[in-house]
Amino acid sequence: MGSKDESGRVPLISKIAYGFGDVGCNFSWMFVSNFLMIFYTDVFGISMAAVSGLMLFSRFWDAINDPIIGGLTDKTKSRWGRYRPWLLIAAPITAIILAMTFWAHSDWPNTAKIVYMTITYCLLVLGYTCVNIPYGTLCGAMTQNIDERAAINTSRSVAAMIAIGIINIITVPLVTKFGSSNAGHGYLTVAVLYGCIFAACHFFCFAKTKEVVEVPEKEKTPIKVQLKAVSQNKPYLLALVGQILFGFTLYGRNADILYYFTYVEGNAAYYTTYSMCIIIPSVIGAACFQPVFHKTNNKGRTASIFALLTGVCMLALYLFNVNESPIWFYAFSALTQLFFSGFNTAIYAIIPDCAEYGQWKTGLRNDGFQYAFISLGNKVGMALGTALLAGLLGKYGYVANQEQNAAVVGIMKHAFTTVPGALWIVTAVVLYFYRLNKTRYNEIVKELADRKNEG
Repeated sequence: MGSKDESGRVPLISKIAYGFGDVGCNFSWMFVSNFLMIFYTDVFGISMAAVSGLMLFSRFWDAINDPIIGGLTDKTKSRWGRYRPWLLIAAPITAIILAMTFWAHSDWPNTAKIVYMTITYCLLVLGYTCVNIPYGTLCGAMTQNIDERAAINTSRSVAAMIAIGIINIITVPLVTKFGSSNAGHGYLTVAVLYGCIFAACHFFCFAKTKEVVEVPEKEKTPIKVQLKAVSQNKPYLLALVGQILFGFTLYGRNADILYYFTYVEGNAAYYTTYSMCIIIPSVIGAACFQPVFHKTNNKGRTASIFALLTGVCMLALYLFNVNESPIWFYAFSALTQLFFSGFNTAIYAIIPDCAEYGQWKTGLRNDGFQYAFISLGNKVGMALGTALLAGLLGKYGYVANQEQNAAVVGIMKHAFTTVPGALWIVTAVVLYFYRLNKTRYNEIVKELADRKNEG
């Protein structure tokens, strides 16, 4: 487990390695969130209704496996710690499933397509859960120093934003290059490449991080007791609501983004230009989290500020388009991404601190179990956002690879601008009420240490 550093300082190489974990996550999950839906409808040949149904069904699956995996990570005992072994074992398996998910069989009967889609997607979600929950929980096990946790999450977010920018810039050209004769071959090749990157990044994260926070040994805790403890953790509940809204807003928009540029703007290649314009603001925004946090001393309030500014910029984006006002369109896109990146850093920096609050409030520390519901909340939001988009597009007459009617075009435009913009403002209001500031957190950590010394 490593020796405990009383100062809570984390070596730079460990911060970098932790950041690389999110690089890997994004080469898997952001690829899935941005490209899987259009792959299903325009390459695999599956109906919007079937895709919408899958997104909703998969969340019942998540509701079962996320808490189970979270509980198992808390109980894991090894010479490497509780969470790190999961990265070593689950990442390569998930990489294989990622490739299988993008293995198109457009000549299969519809029933066979739907069965294959359902099985591979549910396995992919399970694999990602086995990696992402322990990865997310690992931050809280690396240190109890609130500033160091902020630095770790800044490293994570900066690395993630660079990865997302690269993915967005290179994916369409790679799919086009490798799929010149068959689009399905292009997606499969890219999935294999990204799966290898996913696994390699988590191997690096495993090798260069340490778990040093001592977790109290405890008897098996019934789920009812854990749920009761979670329900008493007010900062955590606000973070959970924020994650649900975050998932709905982000992934619903991500699922729409390639449809938007293909059918509203009229050229999928604009997506690459758009991605190039937002990559530097993404990195700047992630780096802005720490100075804003030092001003507010409250990670929730910091997230609220970034969410509000993201929403305002996204609403303004509705007024512009690439063809008629490209400068304003790309300018507001860049600002939107800058503020979103700050929010993305802040919302994940909140989560580890809730473990100490829960331990102080209830006497129970269950980091993995708590992060499981954060993961579930995020994926519930994702499912609702994606399913609603697919359902509306199907209802109003979406036809793959054809010119779309006015209603479908309108849905795609609003899903890219006004709807997520309004939801970002709602998210800002929710997180404004987060009360666990830096001063109170440090008092809680000290009190926990005193309890340990007395007991």
